Amino acid sequence: MNYLHQAIQHCPRVAVYGTLKHGHRNHHWLNGADMLGQDRLTEITLYDLGPYPGAKLTPSTGVAVEVYAINAEQLARLDQLEGYFHHAPSQGLYNRTTLPTQYGDAWCYIYNPAVEQRSLMVSGEW
Repeated sequence: MNYLHQAIQHCPRVAVYGTLKHGHRNHHWLNGADMLGQDRLTEITLYDLGPYPGAKLTPSTGVAVEVYAINAEQLARLDQLEGYFHHAPSQGLYNRTTLPTQYGDAWCYIYNPAVEQRSLMVSGEW
């Protein structure tokens, strides 16, 4: 196993499904991160929130994600962007949890508010 591969194995990972994906308006928040690849996560369901999507921890046929190796500073910046509160995770706009991907476990931001009035994105694509 080469040094770069070893280093990436020990970095936190994040699985993104919306505005952080390549080509979308918040992708610049991942500058310097290493894209590991794409995957489909069946542990989450995607909802259309208008200007961005939100995922809930509900099984689905799969949500398309990009998986990145990041560092602690990048994770802290993403927490700020996503409105994640370390001291009260269920009170922020998003909580985060680790989910299995083909690249190892990755943090995924889960939308906290109710989604009953939101459209389900059956395709899992945003």
